[in-house]
Amino acid sequence: MADFRESNPSALFSANNLSAVTPSDSTVLVGVRALWVGGAGTVSVIAYGDSTAVSIVVPAGTLLPIFAKKVMAATTATSIVAFY
Repeated sequence: MADFRESNPSALFSANNLSAVTPSDSTVLVGVRALWVGGAGTVSVIAYGDSTAVSIVVPAGTLLPIFAKKVMAATTATSIVAFY
């Protein structure tokens, strides 16, 4: 299991795997260290320690250093890739 503790300084700086993300209100992402957003839009995301979605407007090519639990269906951004 990935070490997501705040005391782990390497938690955000390396990825072992990449996977395309399909926004969904029911899919739980496990072990995501960051999200890369290829197409501009809004990313509606629930972070690892939260229970409420936050909407973030991003330009194309944005790296979001978020331990994401869910990328919600309300997301309009495209080409989202999860870094594990």
